[in-house]
Amino acid sequence: MSWSVMLITMSEGMLRTFAIFFLTLLFSMPLGMIVMLLRKSRFVVFRVLMKIYIAIMRGTPLMLQLLAWYFGPYYLFGWSIRGYRFTAIIIGFSMNYAAYFAEIYRGGIEAIPIGQYEAADVLGYSKAQTFFKIILPQVIKTILPSVTNEVITLVKDTSLAFALAYNEVFALAKQIAASQTSFQPYVIAGVFYFIANYAVAFVMERIEKAFDYYR
Repeated sequence: MSWSVMLITMSEGMLRTFAIFFLTLLFSMPLGMIVMLLRKSRFVVFRVLMKIYIAIMRGTPLMLQLLAWYFGPYYLFGWSIRGYRFTAIIIGFSMNYAAYFAEIYRGGIEAIPIGQYEAADVLGYSKAQTFFKIILPQVIKTILPSVTNEVITLVKDTSLAFALAYNEVFALAKQIAASQTSFQPYVIAGVFYFIANYAVAFVMERIEKAFDYYR
C-alpha cells in the first residue's frame, strides 16, 4: 500500500481525532470553570465533593476512566451501550480534563493579589465588573502556558480512544501496520500528531503575545 493510499485511508481517523479534540475542549474548559467555582464555594459539601472528584480524575489513568464510562452503564445498570462508544469517549475525556483545567483556573485566580479586589471596590466596581474587567484578563495571561501544555497533551491523549475500539488515527495506524506489516502508518500518525501539536503551540503563542502587556 502506497503512502498516498495510506494517507487517504487514515484521513477518516484524523477527522475523528479532531472531533475528540475539539469536543473535549468545548465541554471541559467551561466545565472546569464550574468545578473551580464549586471548589472555592463557601459550602463545605461542594468543596469536599469537588476535591474528591479532582483527586479521582487526576489520580487514576485516563484509559481506565474511559473503560469505566463505556462499560459502567452496562455492568451497573444493564443498559445497552450500542451506539454509546463516541459519547462515552467525549464524556470520559471531558470529565478528566475538566479536573485539570479547574486546578489551573484556581491557581490563576489565587495568584491575583487581594489588593486588586480592594482597589476595584474603592473605585466603585461591582463584583461582575471587577471579575471581567480586572481579574479575568490577568488570570488568562497567567494560566495560558499551563493551558497550552494541557491542550498539547490532549492532542496526544486522543490516541487512548483506541482502548474502546474507536477508529481514530492511532487505532487505524495500528490496524494498517498489522495487516500490511509496514511501519509507514506509524510514521504518518506521528507526522499528524506533530503537525497538530505544532499548530496548537503556534496559536497559543499568538494568544500569549496578545496578552503580553509589556510589548
